[in-house]
Amino acid sequence: MTTLKVMTWNVENFFRPALNAPQAEVDRYQQKLALLADVINQQNPDVIALQETGGLEPLQDLQEALGGTFPRCVVSAFPDGRGIRVAFLSQIPVSGQADIVDFPSGPALDIHNITPTGDSLPVRRMGRGALWIRVTKNGRPFHLITAHLKSKLLSYPRVGGSSFTPRDETERAQVAGIALMRRMAEAVTLRLQANTLLSGNDQTPLLLMGDFNDVPDAQTSLLLTGPSGSEIGTVGFNRPDKGDDVRLFNLAPLIPEARRYSRITNGRPELLDQIFASEEFFPVEANNKRRLPLVDSLIDFTSQLPSVGDNPTVRDTATAPDHAPVVAMFALGV
Repeated sequence: MTTLKVMTWNVENFFRPALNAPQAEVDRYQQKLALLADVINQQNPDVIALQETGGLEPLQDLQEALGGTFPRCVVSAFPDGRGIRVAFLSQIPVSGQADIVDFPSGPALDIHNITPTGDSLPVRRMGRGALWIRVTKNGRPFHLITAHLKSKLLSYPRVGGSSFTPRDETERAQVAGIALMRRMAEAVTLRLQANTLLSGNDQTPLLLMGDFNDVPDAQTSLLLTGPSGSEIGTVGFNRPDKGDDVRLFNLAPLIPEARRYSRITNGRPELLDQIFASEEFFPVEANNKRRLPLVDSLIDFTSQLPSVGDNPTVRDTATAPDHAPVVAMFALGV
């Protein structure tokens, strides 16, 4: 039997300090490295999907802190304006990789942003590139994609920068609507990529994981699952049907209800960090029921997840990430 254990974690502003950084900043970075390495070593996943990394340098530091147990590192070439991007660390071989960033053509992807002067500007790619890799364990290949979709945090364009405060309610409504459309377009892009990998393929399972900046019952999340009607926990889950070929099952229902969140926003627990798995990850057992993975959100990886507000700058000196890691363990074959 082959097992595969994965982790997805938004590690929040994971940047290596500048060479001339104050000692307090360097100390906080070292504390964060030690915390991340301790959690990862305790869980010992085969592959980690990371969001909000600051490029290759901090990942190399993390690899060193992990004692060289994750020798393979793949980093997106497409960060956002802050320089954060997605990445993978892997203990198992990586045999392929590709960036996912450009919007395919189609009416659902005809998105426009607002400029500092109020004009309209076409948006043609994801704000933060997603990343695909192929890994192999015990001779079995797997497709993995990680993504970090558009945040619900609103910033308002200004000449020379941006602001977290709108000029008026009209601007707030426009920017909020655009943010929703951009997140939707990014979800569509991922779904179309999943269609390409899944259609007619029953050999290579697919995992899609990351920070989707929406909860499991949001329309962007439901769009990612594909055909509805066979979700985990429903009567249809153990009834194979023609939609299974391209369906992605959200693992959220398998997290114990009291722990079914990964971030706290203004006092509200939300499961923003999710894992979607193709049908091959649920082998049918002798009782004609699909085998379920073990899934958890590690909300107690530190003393307590903080409640995060609308101003991200208050987190500049934080050591522990504001997201909990989510882990899943699959048992495949007999």
